Amino acid sequence: MSMPFYVSPEQQMKDKADYARKGIARGRSVVVLQYDDGILFVADNPSRALHKISEIYDRIAFAAVGKYNEFENLRLGGVRYADVNGYQYDRRDVTARGLANVYAQSLGTIFTDTNKPYEVEIVVAEVGAEAATDQIYRLTFDGSVADEHGYVAMGGQAEAVAQALKDRFQEGMSLAEALKAAVRSLEAQDSDRHLEAKSLEVAVLDRNREHRLFRRLPTARTESLLGENES
Repeated sequence: MSMPFYVSPEQQMKDKADYARKGIARGRSVVVLQYDDGILFVADNPSRALHKISEIYDRIAFAAVGKYNEFENLRLGGVRYADVNGYQYDRRDVTARGLANVYAQSLGTIFTDTNKPYEVEIVVAEVGAEAATDQIYRLTFDGSVADEHGYVAMGGQAEAVAQALKDRFQEGMSLAEALKAAVRSLEAQDSDRHLEAKSLEVAVLDRNREHRLFRRLPTARTESLLGENES
């Protein structure tokens, strides 16, 4: 008679975590960083159809790495949550913190209760009236939440990208400076890597706009920002 196969809960959790981490590291990176007029999102993403960066609500955006169908699920849930709460209560009641809590619960439950955890990492960011009131929350596959300041790198060789960002990031950078810092940091994963505007997905939450503060930057605009002061 064969012995039943037993795995301790600790081992099971560790295996799930390793599985999720590997899946996330296989993806291409995304960086989120503050600049003087708001929050910049840059993804190494040649696809025009599958977005890694999206608007969730008036002042709130979402960035993700990992399995597209899984983070797309989370994005849609976030949009529904924001719409329902904004409609039932007040648009100002929809915050990045509230959304981060909802995501933390969902991811935590999926991680604990299912055999396959989500292979995703996400950032929920909300732009404030000034840089001091910007909010950036990073959520990992098991529902952990970190309150970030300045910059975040996720996916791919995130540590190499984060180190490069640490060296380049400064408070109050212009959009062009922040975009260059982001792209150079994404390239730091591989010495031969050169990222062109057409292989990037770029968006901002611009605190100086009216109403909807999210906008995507077209390739031509990204190109001209990257070319600024490089004569």
